[in-house]
Amino acid sequence: MSDGFDRAPEQTKPLRAPPSSQDKIPQQNLESAMAKPQVVVAPVLMSKLSVNAPEFYPSGYSSNYTESYEDGCEDYPTLSEYVQDFLNHLTEQPGSFETEIEQFAETLNGWVTTDDALQELVELIYQQATSIPNFSYMGARLCNYLSHHLTISPQSGNFRQLLLQRCRTEYEVKDQAAKGDEVTRKRFHAFVLFLGELYLNLEIKGTNGQVTRADILQVGLRELLNALFSNPMDDNLICAVKLLKLTGSVLEDAWKEKGKMDMEEIIQRIENVVLDANCSRDVKQMLLKLVELRSSNWGRVHATSTYREATPENDPNYFMNEPTFYTSDGVPFTAADPGMLWTQLSFPAISLS
Repeated sequence: MSDGFDRAPEQTKPLRAPPSSQDKIPQQNLESAMAKPQVVVAPVLMSKLSVNAPEFYPSGYSSNYTESYEDGCEDYPTLSEYVQDFLNHLTEQPGSFETEIEQFAETLNGWVTTDDALQELVELIYQQATSIPNFSYMGARLCNYLSHHLTISPQSGNFRQLLLQRCRTEYEVKDQAAKGDEVTRKRFHAFVLFLGELYLNLEIKGTNGQVTRADILQVGLRELLNALFSNPMDDNLICAVKLLKLTGSVLEDAWKEKGKMDMEEIIQRIENVVLDANCSRDVKQMLLKLVELRSSNWGRVHATSTYREATPENDPNYFMNEPTFYTSDGVPFTAADPGMLWTQLSFPAISLS
């Protein structure tokens, strides 16, 4: 039976049949044969590696993704393949956005020249942003960049307009989605969080050059929160918490500028859910933590007044750096303790001599 290796024919000797009982082998020759087993030498394989071989890169690696598409249009895949590959590349290497987005947009400007191609581009980005959880932020940044750098503007609408139309399609079924099955709700939640990222990242430039956010998204987010709180299942409430942590401070500032009390209404609704809804204890804790976060101005820290202007009435940190004193009984207190008299302090004796 073969042992899996090829034997060198010039090194081997024919095997002899075992001796019969009539054969007489000298004892000395027998011991010599047993002491010196035959050694089989495997053939030496010659390496074909060369020091002049090109540098090795792991599969899928690219120092610059767009370099592979700079040799000519005849080497391009389809638009769908090119865009999808780039989206996957951004998902795996989000840090490459700044260095490669310009080349990507330039390639699209030479390729996306019809309404259908623009619609296909919008759909590919939307699907990636709502199906890959950690791509919603990157997808919103990508949408913002393309909305300002894609040159095509057909009658059906430019990139931003088609994107908002695509979002509106999902928005219109929000009430059914919020009360749908688990798969439907999960898809709906991904859309909600992507819309939140769009609200924060999609910049609209006015005629005077000022940059604003899309008011239509602000209105949409308010209605999406209503849909989530109207169906207080755990996953709906968790999605609402995530959305408010993401956009709450910006939404409240925008509403206050318009004299609206929408955030007060949302907080009141959260408190009602905590009291009445049959959600889990953990989710109720999340909601209470959110209310606490909002009460601290969404965790934003503003510069305190200068030392000269600070008083116990206008600066809550006024006594933070005060030294701690002790009474004669060893009880610690500071100037913040109103009931203590400075005459109760026990100072060490000071010799004047």
